[in-house]
Amino acid sequence: MKELREWLKKIREEKEFSQIEIAKKAQISYPHYNFIENGKRRPSPRVARRIADILGFADEWYRLLV
Repeated sequence: MKELREWLKKIREEKEFSQIEIAKKAQISYPHYNFIENGKRRPSPRVARRIADILGFADEWYRLLV
């Protein structure tokens, strides 16, 4: 789980997005996204796909469900 958190954070930072920006684009609350990135919550498949599309790893969206 730690690797996933670091991977997701690294991608977001490389794209120069804040957590708030990702949350808005994914149509979820900031706390929800924060919990996902910090491993406290798993996204639904729909939300995982949205985040993956925004961050540019659409072919690997399923990694967020682990």
